[in-house]
Amino acid sequence: MGEDDDFLRLDLQVCFPLYAASNLFSRLYRPVLAKLGLTYPQYLVMLVLWEQAPQSVGALGERLHLDSGTLTPLLKRMEGAGLVTRQRDAADERRVLIALTEQGMALRQQARDVPQTLASGLSLSPEELIELRASVQHLVAVLASAEATVSPS
Repeated sequence: MGEDDDFLRLDLQVCFPLYAASNLFSRLYRPVLAKLGLTYPQYLVMLVLWEQAPQSVGALGERLHLDSGTLTPLLKRMEGAGLVTRQRDAADERRVLIALTEQGMALRQQARDVPQTLASGLSLSPEELIELRASVQHLVAVLASAEATVSPS
């Protein structure tokens, strides 16, 4: 293996520690969210809807960086669990609006301790968590804008 192949080493990749961190975060969330009957992607949907509902599927997808092919089955499962409703927008039949049910709204109270529970399990100070979140948010913005310009050759 020559010097030219050095850039293919796993420990030199930026994407791998992000991938690993994402997987590890999901594992940390799993038992906490299981008590609420939610998966991590469902929790993310609920966070958005607790901020403002109803939301269109498109708006949810933009906010969560998920395509409708991923989001639609997730929302169908959440509807089946009684957490959300899916309804065509009367003003634009092409749009599907997602709203919270009473059960979905009530779940917010049960979920209030999730962020603190997870943060308490990390050996990071509140300041470090704020700094980390800001750095990752910046990276997400950079990647989202790059996604539009980078295309496979």
